[in-house]
Amino acid sequence: MTNVESHSARGDVSVAPDGRVTIPAQVRRAAGIAAGASLVCYVERGRVVLEDRAHLLARIQDEAIAAKQGAGHTGSVVDELIAERRAEAAREDSSYNATVAEAGDGGTGAA
Repeated sequence: MTNVESHSARGDVSVAPDGRVTIPAQVRRAAGIAAGASLVCYVERGRVVLEDRAHLLARIQDEAIAAKQGAGHTGSVVDELIAERRAEAAREDSSYNATVAEAGDGGTGAA
């Protein structure tokens, strides 16, 4: 799908007895919908919306990034997670090393 101006193409549609709806050619062209396209259908504020899957994914990612930045978060969530995991592993290593050192000296603290 391509970005087009709002309301640039219109067409009347009707719902067949089996629930099928045909999108008028001028609307498909304006929206960049090709034969075989994979669309997501949902209801938004009382409107039925058809959106290309790739466009939907990109839009949701953009909204998530904007929300994250609006909340004051900077940097990558993945980088933050990796840093947290590394710090946790370092704490575990130092705790393990201290336990091993104590066991090696008979618990007296002497080397």
